[in-house]
Amino acid sequence: MSTVMTTPAGRLGALARAELTLLSRNKGVIVTALFVPLALPFSARPAVEEMDLKAEGLTVGTVMLTSAIGFSLLFAVYSALVSVYVARREELVLKRLRTGELGDREILAGAALPAAAIGLVQSVVVAVGCTVLLDAPAPRAPHLALLGLLLGLVLCAALAALTASFSRTVESAQVTALPLLFVSMMGSGIAIPTEVLPDRIASVCELLPLSPAIRLIRAGWSGGGWSGGLSAYDALGAVATAVAWTVVAVFAVRRWFRWEPRR
Repeated sequence: MSTVMTTPAGRLGALARAELTLLSRNKGVIVTALFVPLALPFSARPAVEEMDLKAEGLTVGTVMLTSAIGFSLLFAVYSALVSVYVARREELVLKRLRTGELGDREILAGAALPAAAIGLVQSVVVAVGCTVLLDAPAPRAPHLALLGLLLGLVLCAALAALTASFSRTVESAQVTALPLLFVSMMGSGIAIPTEVLPDRIASVCELLPLSPAIRLIRAGWSGGGWSGGLSAYDALGAVATAVAWTVVAVFAVRRWFRWEPRR
């Protein structure tokens, strides 16, 4: 075995390549990951056009762009990874990997890398597409948009591993993932911008797991300066909330993730 393979980066790369090969053979996951995030935002365009967006400093293009990225996080990363983790566990792949040089974190991270890469590339494609087709402006605070996207990718991977812990079979994995999918779509600013919700409801929705990431992504397009369309306090609060959710999710995965089939 080459020395490259014995390094953490080499092991992660080898595992990611193997996972990408397996992922490409699953047509259901590929369709969900690649096409659903692109189709859903445009199907909701008539409803978005009916919203009073100008009062909140938003445009149809900005809202659609953020929605598309949010759907990519939910379907290309979170939903796809729930199925991946459950399938690899039930096939005893995870159990066999633990007998080698790979550590637990490397196994979970390596399995997540292909889905995270798909989500990242898809988000870039969506951003370019919305800029061209919907006259969405270029990001005025790209650092916030990138930070929100990276936080969303990491959190979705951690939440997928946690959800997989409570999924008995591959068939039931998508059912187990539905609560977070639905709550995030409706409350995290993906299908409906939190800016147009009543203040009390919006303040509660801002505490949902994916809300900080979506808020940062939208702020990257809707305003300039360091904090984008947010105040510095709100921007730092969104980052802190996202990091807190990630820490909680990682702790829960370490506590409850199952490496062997559920019987």
